[in-house]
Amino acid sequence: MAYRKFDSEVAVRPDDIDMNNHVHTSRYLDYVLYARFDQMNRCYGMSMEKFTENGWGWFVKSCQIEFKRQLLMGEMVVVRTWLDSFEGSDALVRFQILRKTTMKIAAEGSIVNTMISTASGRAIPIPASVIAQYTQFREQESP
Repeated sequence: MAYRKFDSEVAVRPDDIDMNNHVHTSRYLDYVLYARFDQMNRCYGMSMEKFTENGWGWFVKSCQIEFKRQLLMGEMVVVRTWLDSFEGSDALVRFQILRKTTMKIAAEGSIVNTMISTASGRAIPIPASVIAQYTQFREQESP
């Protein structure tokens, strides 16, 4: 069963542009992280503030991005993310970054987020309550 996909919009700002006059590679990851924080509260009903109150945080363990089209200053982009799987302290998140005007994919990839204790900075198993909160957003199977 697949997880539901959520969208967030981001404007390409002048400080996102590099010397080649397009969005710098590092900003794509910033867009995804922004979208995940936005979606934690707005879509999953569990804000980052709630996480920190519980002594939890997310750490980007690894990421992979495939670039397909450049993004330019002034464009609006749609950042689409969805959960793929959970394993121990890790959550695999997949994403697409799309040009809003055409909805063509500019980049896509995945991120492995590791849950950490903010007190120790060490990885901890994702609590069952968090998994339950996120897994309620699975897509329905066709009969």
